Amino acid sequence: MEPFAYRGGEMHAESVPLSRIAREVGTPAYVYSLARLRENYRAFVDAIDGMDAEVHYAMKANSNQAVIRAFGVMGAGADIVSEGEMRRALAAGVPASRIVFSGVGKKPSELRVAVEAGLQQINVESRAELDMLDAVARAAGKVVDIAIRVNPDVDAGTHAKITTGRKENKFGIDIDLAPEAYAHAATLPNLRPIGVAMHIGSQIVNLEPYRQAIRRMRELVGTLRAAGHAIDRFDVGGGLGISYRDEVPLPIAGFMAMVREETGNLGCRLSFEPGRRLVGDAGVLIGEVVVVKPGVARTFVVVDAAMNDLIRPTLYEAWHDILPAREPVGNVAKIVTDIVGPICESGDFLAQKRDMPPLAAGDLVVVKSAGAYGATMASTYNTRPLVPEVLVDGDRYAVVRPRQTYDELLGADRVPAWLE
Repeated sequence: MEPFAYRGGEMHAESVPLSRIAREVGTPAYVYSLARLRENYRAFVDAIDGMDAEVHYAMKANSNQAVIRAFGVMGAGADIVSEGEMRRALAAGVPASRIVFSGVGKKPSELRVAVEAGLQQINVESRAELDMLDAVARAAGKVVDIAIRVNPDVDAGTHAKITTGRKENKFGIDIDLAPEAYAHAATLPNLRPIGVAMHIGSQIVNLEPYRQAIRRMRELVGTLRAAGHAIDRFDVGGGLGISYRDEVPLPIAGFMAMVREETGNLGCRLSFEPGRRLVGDAGVLIGEVVVVKPGVARTFVVVDAAMNDLIRPTLYEAWHDILPAREPVGNVAKIVTDIVGPICESGDFLAQKRDMPPLAAGDLVVVKSAGAYGATMASTYNTRPLVPEVLVDGDRYAVVRPRQTYDELLGADRVPAWLE
């Protein structure tokens, strides 16, 4: 069932009218569908049935603890990229034994906390990090399971800012340098190198980059084993895309069928790290029209949701479908509009040159597929408080992050005494 749809002429989240949430919680606000979160996760679980595999939710996509817990209680682990995300995952109830720590710039202090917590695995991304982690583990008197993240030099065919598996990207160790890195890791007494890891990008809708990358990694595993390394795990990463406009997402079952085909005799436990695919289409951003400004060049619809609430259109030139919360009646003539926010930046827009039915001050608009990289990338630019997040379950909802108050926002500053 589509979680966000018109019913009786009004857009609902499951069985809750979005106008009710707007009235009771205010706008802007993020709204998530628990049913869609569960549905998306079950699709992965069904697809890996019979495989020696596990799913770690890439929580950078949406790190609200209610969302993390929803996946955790269904058995998901967590893929994290910072100490803060580790603390969120643990607070949400994900055990340390199901957490994988990735990331290109882990600080010694973060590694110390991770080692003390006893995480399942740390994905190391440089030779320098190998030495750093070994020293941290030695000081803690522990031996740490690691995988080395390898850059397979494969173009994922996605936006340049979310491609991570090419040799000019900062992530991972170049595949040609990986054997030397494993040889060095094997000399470090407090590290146990047990796997390889990759992640080639995000919002991928083509199967071939994955196939090419897996084949390169499969060859590497053979090389490493021939050199005497015990490679028991293969972290395939994530990156499966969703439909924002006219993209055709890869069916999860079809993707896993390819993985089975390419890794069937590899003898590795597989790990997958979906993020956007689990949460992207499970969320919307609702906003209210502040004013409509007809102009000589175009009409501007100014809403109270802005680039600091959803930066993807500005940062990635991303498309999000935008609909009025009240369904247009009849064949209403549309007009070309820019849907913009109140931020003092020309780049503050949610959509440009978009055909929309006529809108007026007080109308609600719904920005679709905003469950991933929306709230997590938000800021307080122009001293705008962070907006609330709401989780809907059938005919009920809960505010899972309240709107930040001005007192909370201003209270974070500290004025030195010598300025008073």
